[in-house]
Amino acid sequence: MVGNYKVITLCGSTRFKDEFMEAQKRLTLDGNIVISVGLFGHSGDSEVWENMDEGTLTRTKQMLDDMHKRKIDMADEIFVINVGGYIGESTKSEIKYAIEHNKKVNYLEEIKGDVYGM
Repeated sequence: MVGNYKVITLCGSTRFKDEFMEAQKRLTLDGNIVISVGLFGHSGDSEVWENMDEGTLTRTKQMLDDMHKRKIDMADEIFVINVGGYIGESTKSEIKYAIEHNKKVNYLEEIKGDVYGM
């Protein structure tokens, strides 16, 4: 909590840009501080990757994954954007990380089965 506000980090595939933006608005209007992704590499920010060599691309993706874990560190909970039940490997890793660090996990859509890979 920061002041009277819960801090929520959004997690999920960046292909769901519209759903990220909608969740950010709704959670903010519900009185939360919302931390989101820095770019949407799978839906709108693809130019970021265009001129990167393989080594730079790999390092950049690792940096972004690590940054998102730090965003989870700052949060009270995470909110998973799992449109159509989709949860990719990076998001599974973030969910597992959040659970290991005693963060509450909420989902856009109800989950079915074990998504954590544990």
